[in-house]
Amino acid sequence: MAYDMPPLREPDLPRTAKVRPVALRTGWTTGACATAATKAALTALVTGVVPAQVEIGLPAGRRVCFPVARCARTAGGAEAVVIKDAGDDPDVTHGAELTATVGWRQVPGLDLVGGPGVGTVTKPGLGLPVGGPAINDTPRQMIGAAVAELVDLAVLGVRVVISVPRGEIMARKTTNRRLGILGGISILGTTGVVRPFSTASWRASVVQAVQVAAAQGESTVVLCTGGRTERAARELRPELPEVCFVEVGDFTGAAVTAAVTHGLSGVAFVGMAGKLAKLAAGVLMTHYTRSKVDLSLLGAVTVEAGGTAELAAAVTAANTGRHAYELWEAAGLLGSAGDLLCGRVRAVLRRFAGEAVAVDVAMVDFTGVRCVAASGRWAR
Repeated sequence: MAYDMPPLREPDLPRTAKVRPVALRTGWTTGACATAATKAALTALVTGVVPAQVEIGLPAGRRVCFPVARCARTAGGAEAVVIKDAGDDPDVTHGAELTATVGWRQVPGLDLVGGPGVGTVTKPGLGLPVGGPAINDTPRQMIGAAVAELVDLAVLGVRVVISVPRGEIMARKTTNRRLGILGGISILGTTGVVRPFSTASWRASVVQAVQVAAAQGESTVVLCTGGRTERAARELRPELPEVCFVEVGDFTGAAVTAAVTHGLSGVAFVGMAGKLAKLAAGVLMTHYTRSKVDLSLLGAVTVEAGGTAELAAAVTAANTGRHAYELWEAAGLLGSAGDLLCGRVRAVLRRFAGEAVAVDVAMVDFTGVRCVAASGRWAR
């Protein structure tokens, strides 16, 4: 089915993006800080010793230490606070007091609860149960691992409440309400580390990464949006050396331009549904302040894939790109609709890069483990 090709757009950077003469300082996610606060409070509960700092494990295996701002035993357990340092990222949660209150419970296992300042999920499409706290999967796993370092959860039960004073106020400066997260911020993070994707310096680092690959004689770069998509990309192209994989964040257009400028002959893009939908609409700089997912495009893809009018309407009215993905999956259309979406992205990138550059596109699931759709050399 033919469709009108979208105009190509590469919006300006947000006003908060500033060119700096030195490298940007990374920071810690709310998930990492909540994990550290949990470790501190549980240490006080288990050992009776109030720690000045704690060490936690990040998803990639690195161990890092966090200073503990406050920690004390309470009548029912213990409570600790770790203050978020977002580095040089313009993050509304910088300085937030991630607070963990821990206590024993009679049933073995971990009960993780959202307290004041942590948002409640009220709409589908976020990969979290509606009605539950907005604590994403990776922070849940990190907190569980930290608790398991101190307590045998097969024998003992621990209740952890994560709260964020003034979290509801911070959330007003985010897109949480539009996404259906009410009452506070989200506890986020896939790596534990905040990298300043939204800055001009990060854009420059993306361009530099492509330049380095070209300087080493490589002909192909694989563009990934973050850590999970990079892991998937490495599985898809295991023959390529590490230098070929570039985490572009929001700067796909800048990376493709650099690839063309430096004479590379192949560009591959690996992403999840939301970023792919933006690229399919012709948006080459996908920062959330400059673009949003075009759900009507995903509705059109649904029809093209053979979906019913009712399904297309539901996709067009979806809460997020992820919600649309879940609707496709439930209807058995994920593969066909996903392939069409990847095909649209491939067409956009080929127009942007020029016909001399080979382009491949893959969509992965939200764990970054499974390739669910593709176009180009990965097409099934």
